[in-house]
Amino acid sequence: MKPKVFFKTFGCRTNLFDSQVMMGALRDYDITENEAEADIVIVNSCTVTNGADVSVRGYINQMDKQGKKLFLTGCGAHTKGESLFNAGKVQGVFGQSEKTRINTLLSSESRFYQIGDLNYVDDAIVEEFVGKSRAFIKIQEGCNFRCSYCIIPYVRGDARSLDEAKILEQVSRLAANGFGEFILTGTNVGSYGQGEGRNIAELMKKMALIRGVRRIRVGSLEPIQINESFREILDEPWLERHLHIAIQHASDEMLRLMNRRNRTRSDIELFAMLREKGFALGTDFIVGHPGESDALWEEAMGNLRLLGLTHIHPFTYSKRDGTPSASMKPEVNGAIAAARMAELNALVAQNNRAFRERVTTPLEVLVESGENGIYSGYDQYFNKTVIESAEDISGDWITLEHYEVHDEHNLARV
Repeated sequence: MKPKVFFKTFGCRTNLFDSQVMMGALRDYDITENEAEADIVIVNSCTVTNGADVSVRGYINQMDKQGKKLFLTGCGAHTKGESLFNAGKVQGVFGQSEKTRINTLLSSESRFYQIGDLNYVDDAIVEEFVGKSRAFIKIQEGCNFRCSYCIIPYVRGDARSLDEAKILEQVSRLAANGFGEFILTGTNVGSYGQGEGRNIAELMKKMALIRGVRRIRVGSLEPIQINESFREILDEPWLERHLHIAIQHASDEMLRLMNRRNRTRSDIELFAMLREKGFALGTDFIVGHPGESDALWEEAMGNLRLLGLTHIHPFTYSKRDGTPSASMKPEVNGAIAAARMAELNALVAQNNRAFRERVTTPLEVLVESGENGIYSGYDQYFNKTVIESAEDISGDWITLEHYEVHDEHNLARV
């Protein structure tokens, strides 16, 4: 009987893709989705915040007490891997560039620390996503931006793009296996093809021509990446009607401190254009970065009300050693940051409900999961929909013209 391997994936969609690559590379092991029956646990870690590091370490300690054989990979391998390895918490540590060698690495009789390099380019083809109804397509790796608060370029490297033919082959195989929604992911997705005469919009057009591709969603974009070529695809029916555009803050002074390339006036203009086209709009936002005074926060909230955000991925600032922000003053009190976070979330939640109440087009929902007659999925605006059904509709596309709007989701009965 083959040993059973469980993958614990923390963090972003890029990590979800990397976990699928590793699953596809295993030959001498069986994959289990049941943590309790696993002999081996692969921890694909995140290190974007201190909280992420704490979660990873806590999970490793928990599994260690249960006697699991542990291996660490992901971004945290570069920041915390050595200390966890030296403490004897994990059997092995390996970087993202080593993930296709996982079958060999797990078979090693001795402990190992193989961090690899930050120049690799993925060439693996993923044909299936275990336990998923949507497919994640990694199109690039790394980031050339150097935002003052961010550790990611130091653990993922500079921006580099995956081969277009490999990407399209992967989409074709997944579409043939029944996947209809594709989510483009990477460290800085919008930089795909940069310096190579390619761009993400042209890639998406080619993807849309593949039989079976029904909806394409793109991960986090930078405002400057919504350029002319991207604007040309905004009316395409296969493009999800939700865009996640990372602004990180809405005060120009804070954006300067963060070494960001966007500014509030152009952000407001961009978001207004996209709202007019009917898009739901999300962003990443950092609360409590050093230097965020009461006055700057009030300025930011005023600009946020103009942006009309319907989705938010907020972070409370987390100091990362080795980044410029780590030495900036004055720091923001934790209680103040928490209050600001609550104010931000309340505004976006109010916007989201108002947006859903204004929608007049039928919802196209990909049902992802469910049991006991209660199912859930996401519509074209990336809003959660709960569906009551006497039939098993997992994995189905459902068109809804009649539904109820609730605070955190829509509710329908079919």
